Amino acid sequence: MTNTTRTRSLTKPSRDWHDIYSARLTFTDFLVLIWVVFGVQIAWFGFDRANLAVRSSDLAVSYTVVSVILIATWMAVLGLYGTRNDRVLGTGFDEYKLIAGASIRLFGLLAIVAYLFKIDVARGYILLAFPLGIVVLMFSRWMWRQWLVAQRARGQFSSRVILIGAQESSARVAAELRTRLGAGYLVVGACVTSGEASNYLPGTSIPIIGNIDDAHTALDSFDADTVIITSSDDISPTRMRELSWSLEPGRHHLIMVPRLIDVGGPRIHTRPVAGLPLIHVETPRYEGHTLFTKRAFDIVVSTLLIVALSPTLAAIALAVRLSGPGPVLFTQHRVGHNGHLFKMLKFRSMVADAEARLAALQDTPRVVGNTVMFKMQNDPRVTRAGRFLRRYSLDELPQLFNVLAGTMSLVGPRPPLETEVSEYELHVHRRFLVKPGVTGLWQVSGRSNLTWDETVRLDLYYVENWSLVGDLVILWRTTKAVIVRDGAF
Repeated sequence: MTNTTRTRSLTKPSRDWHDIYSARLTFTDFLVLIWVVFGVQIAWFGFDRANLAVRSSDLAVSYTVVSVILIATWMAVLGLYGTRNDRVLGTGFDEYKLIAGASIRLFGLLAIVAYLFKIDVARGYILLAFPLGIVVLMFSRWMWRQWLVAQRARGQFSSRVILIGAQESSARVAAELRTRLGAGYLVVGACVTSGEASNYLPGTSIPIIGNIDDAHTALDSFDADTVIITSSDDISPTRMRELSWSLEPGRHHLIMVPRLIDVGGPRIHTRPVAGLPLIHVETPRYEGHTLFTKRAFDIVVSTLLIVALSPTLAAIALAVRLSGPGPVLFTQHRVGHNGHLFKMLKFRSMVADAEARLAALQDTPRVVGNTVMFKMQNDPRVTRAGRFLRRYSLDELPQLFNVLAGTMSLVGPRPPLETEVSEYELHVHRRFLVKPGVTGLWQVSGRSNLTWDETVRLDLYYVENWSLVGDLVILWRTTKAVIVRDGAF
């Protein structure tokens, strides 16, 4: 450890962005709970009875005191369960799950206390305050997250990272983190253990400081607080342990990147055995209760959407009929679950002989996206009504009937054509392990603007890591993607 590091470890670290952001969250949580708890108290009892007493066998306390105790306890529980920990802020669902879990446990604890001590508390007051508090807390955190992501896109409120590992793996990790600045990792330098001599990581402007022995120099020079090990083949276990010991507790953080990529968080479990941090990766399952849950969700939601959108469906059908000769619905064979063919429904957005004209357009320079999926901006086969339908993805609405029939799901990989499947590499066929979806990661991540490799990676990530919560998030993001119309043509 250098003299600079020793000196710094003996002094109190300066207040960093974690403390600042956590303090802001604490203040906002406090305001939210005051507004919710006292608001429910006044709404339930009214101004005249706001000081009505809560009674037990030998005690009487006004509801104002109960509200103050509830707010203080709620704030303490949110802190104890780490809802403001920097490791859950800004990305993922852990922050929201911790808020819900902490609040529900507090509710259960208060219910037990009230039962044991025979405290007569108005049930409506409690049953309104807790769910409303959870919802408003989550909304408040969501608003803060939008602000935090915007700040991180400018390089602020982020962990400053030094990468350590082989040049190739460090460049790959740097590229991945650069596309996800909202995660809060800003790479400022690298110490490479192998690779060609260079001043910068390939394809980046990230400077190479030296090797692993220069890690502390890099941390001090760039005021970095996080070390990410991108590959450990060239680093002995002893050297790795020495590096972890030399990092300043509470200020520096050590992260290791496994070789396995595109694995969702719920599938990863860490279990220390005999000093070895074993990472357990659950294999994806496509059967049993998870499959039943997904199918039940598809049936219920698609039925509700068909009923709610029936006037819109009728209006679109009329517009398509008036747009020119041809059927209202366009049916096309697509490859679905386990490679079986099915007829996918869409509102017709092209002229009646669009398929016959396709061959003449295959070699046009206006084709965009990738070489496997044929997509074209300003396609001359699209009708005037069809351009409007495609702009807002309204032509996809009949696929709700595919979902109801069981040939598609609300969320899943894009259903490909047979001609596209013939060009697939072997690993791409894993996308057929689940039903294709009306929407999916491809649709909410850029659609036709994506390269083929990016499209495959998103589809396979979904197949390997799908969950009901993930489906809900994709459906929510679909609304934004449709409004923005990015990649829709």
